[in-house]
Amino acid sequence: MRVEKSYRGISERLARRYLSNLGGDIEGGDTEGDGDVVADDWRASISSEKVSIGPSVKLTEVTVVFEGEEAVLDDLVEDFSQKAMRAGG
Repeated sequence: MRVEKSYRGISERLARRYLSNLGGDIEGGDTEGDGDVVADDWRASISSEKVSIGPSVKLTEVTVVFEGEEAVLDDLVEDFSQKAMRAGG
């Protein structure tokens, strides 16, 4: 199964840290890097871009693509989303 979700107001670094805290290992072992986060039964790829939220305001939108079994992803995506929403305000 594949689930793609976008979050505003967090960085790629913070997203990797949250996924690491949820049981994943960052490929390359560096929260500053651009590697995927992997666990035995899931993988998450992270990317980001600046998006406009008004005529002169831009912020970072982080997109996470989760891959794994449906039962595993249901809990993982929910847990990650709760952390990301708290951080993003």
